[in-house]
Amino acid sequence: MTTPSPKPPETPTSLFTAARAPAVRSFGSVNWMGLWTLYKKEVRRFMKIMPQTLLAPMITNLLYLIVFVYAFSERRTGGESTDFVAFLVPGLIMLGILNNAAANSSSSIMTGKMMGSINDVLMPPISSTEMALGYIGGAATRGVLVAISTMIGLAICVPLFGLSELSVVKPTHIWAILYFGISASFLMGMIGVLSGLWAEKFDQLSVVNNFIIMPMSFLSGTFYTLNVLPEAFQKISQFNPMFYLIDGFRYGFTGQGDPLGNLTVGVILIATINLVLFITCLRVLKSGWRLKA
Repeated sequence: MTTPSPKPPETPTSLFTAARAPAVRSFGSVNWMGLWTLYKKEVRRFMKIMPQTLLAPMITNLLYLIVFVYAFSERRTGGESTDFVAFLVPGLIMLGILNNAAANSSSSIMTGKMMGSINDVLMPPISSTEMALGYIGGAATRGVLVAISTMIGLAICVPLFGLSELSVVKPTHIWAILYFGISASFLMGMIGVLSGLWAEKFDQLSVVNNFIIMPMSFLSGTFYTLNVLPEAFQKISQFNPMFYLIDGFRYGFTGQGDPLGNLTVGVILIATINLVLFITCLRVLKSGWRLKA
């Protein structure tokens, strides 16, 4: 009777051959986990410095309210004191949105480029669309939170938003408040993304803010109506998209827009600009311009 020969021991090569290759992880059409992680990182970044990102704009707008209502009482553009407060408050809220939404995305990208941490965003399997939505969503969230904190701060000084019978600001068109407020947050968030990608140092970033964003926001009817300007400046201001943001936002609170404004034009113009800016952000991020070595 023959004894069966023992099986030869499996070599490491045969073990590796028998093992299955690891399956490629599938994220589907959208990497929701990556998108949520980037968005959450953007929100936590500005929430860690809340006194600077939320309280500072509120205090600044309170100072604007005090200066323009009390210090310039003889030169009010709205007539009576309560009329001018109702006119001024929506503009101040929108001003906070415009300045802070752009600052969030631009500073985040610029800081990542300067410190090299942008590689942590580029290495994971995140598409250009998800990257754009993460940065823009974080900027828009900061803009909305600044608007809410500004409302709370202004309500401390004057009766606002229907909180009492003496309220001087009573929202009349909620859809306009939401549309123009959220649209402004996304618009400025996309401008911040593009400026953050373009700038190679913080000095260039300040050029965009000081010579483009700030002049356009201050010369957009925040503190006055366009009919107080010379005719030439009236026509120039009507090409300023921030004028339509503030005018539409003010219409939502007071029910009245600027005599030289047009609500329908504002709705269509802002939607068109947001669409163009979003497509531009996607193309620039996909190309890796000034983002990839």
